[in-house]
Amino acid sequence: MATEKQRLMRKVQAEQFAVVEANLYLDSHPTCRNGLEYFETHKAAYEAAVKEYEEKYGPITLAGADCSKRWEWTSTPFPWERGES
Repeated sequence: MATEKQRLMRKVQAEQFAVVEANLYLDSHPTCRNGLEYFETHKAAYEAAVKEYEEKYGPITLAGADCSKRWEWTSTPFPWERGES
């Protein structure tokens, strides 16, 4: 059974995949309304999933690290070093 952390990471990955695929489609179909709507929907879902994951488990990208007071990116385990608990 997947943990909450694993479930959230899979959600991030699924939404990221959808955004990348929509991006590739829109490169050759830049005015497709359905494609643009699909991209916007999944982009918002990706951003929400990343935000939820990072609030609970820490940054998964450098952009998600709060480095306003200190360089925290390297003070916690990298995403691939973190346990599944």
